[in-house]
Amino acid sequence: MSSGTRILVVDDERPIRRALEVTLAKAGYSVDTATDASEALTKAALTPPDLVILDLMLPDADGADVSRQLRDWLRAPILLISAVGEEGDKIRALDAGADDYLTKPFRFAELRARIRAHLRRGPTQAGRDDAVRTVGALTVDTTARRCLLGGREVPLRAKEFDLLARLAADAGAALSRETLMSDVWDEHWSGSTKTLDVHVAALRRRLDETAAAAGAAPVRITTLRGHGYRLENT
Repeated sequence: MSSGTRILVVDDERPIRRALEVTLAKAGYSVDTATDASEALTKAALTPPDLVILDLMLPDADGADVSRQLRDWLRAPILLISAVGEEGDKIRALDAGADDYLTKPFRFAELRARIRAHLRRGPTQAGRDDAVRTVGALTVDTTARRCLLGGREVPLRAKEFDLLARLAADAGAALSRETLMSDVWDEHWSGSTKTLDVHVAALRRRLDETAAAAGAAPVRITTLRGHGYRLENT
């Protein structure tokens, strides 16, 4: 399954870089490495990877800036890693075009699960026959992979769209964290669900900004403590 899949690992810490290289190679991936932003951008341009694992703190540039530059032309998933676990940093990374964020130290099993999930990304995994869902002023079209709020398009990254599509498929229903992680990320998911919280926070902000620009009623994603989330059917 992994044969021929190329992953670019960008990290200036040799032990981490080497550990990732060995672990991913054993999993069957073709691994290229870079120690700084300049080398990463050059290698990505010469041999475009299928996925990028990018450290947030590099010696010559901020990882979020590198992610933004890559996203200008590279469609491959970008997974940012960092010892910094503040939600603001995670949202900043996601806003820069990254698809996911993993805080060090992390388990390699969780990293491999996220890689598998991102490499499979494409049509939403919501598993519903209806291609278009309407919730108030919100319209989610899973065939076109477009989201409109008050007639204005909401700029969403792949996983944000998949998450919103899953919530919209059962608008008004309480969806557990485990259900959302399984349906949107990986059916065999067994790691932390923190990435779900980060994506929900980013999704809320994008929806609020679009609603304000369109003069539309806001869309509410309610947090259900100890359970999960619910997209309000209003």
